[in-house]
Amino acid sequence: MKKKLFSFLVLIGVLFMLAACGDKEVQPVAINEETDTCATCNMAVADNQYATQVILENGKSLIFDDLGCMYGWMSENKDQKIDAEFVRDYDNKEWVSADDATYVYNQSVKTPMAYNVISFEQKADAEKFVADHAGSTLMTADELAKHSWTQNHEMMQNMGEGHSHSEDGTEESGHDMEQENTNH
Repeated sequence: MKKKLFSFLVLIGVLFMLAACGDKEVQPVAINEETDTCATCNMAVADNQYATQVILENGKSLIFDDLGCMYGWMSENKDQKIDAEFVRDYDNKEWVSADDATYVYNQSVKTPMAYNVISFEQKADAEKFVADHAGSTLMTADELAKHSWTQNHEMMQNMGEGHSHSEDGTEESGHDMEQENTNH
């Protein structure tokens, strides 16, 4: 009887250890404002509501300063195996799985690289933002994947950043760009 009880307890212990060693939930990494730069545009990444990140299957984390930079990287690196994508809630700056967030596009929202898209953990918060800000478009993660990622060049000039991504991925002076109105 004692031998059966001991065997049962060992089996339970092994099962618990196997469960603990199984798939770990991927978590976002903390942003270090002193050293982290955007994987797309190489600008410093602020620890704010615009920061995003991609965690690759090998565990490497890529940080982005703007949602548009993250989507640009994913579009150009389709061969990379992504384990998770995270965005920040616009209001409380908490990390949210990109698939679970609700997004708002509004041409007047100033994001670091002027892609004008922000994210919300709660759909109700996004809906409130849309109701309070004319010209806003509510989007799900699936709709965001089809979004036209065009920078608001006029906003980039007005923000004084002095640079932007060109079509070939190089940086160009904000003073040389043609002004462009972005439409969703």
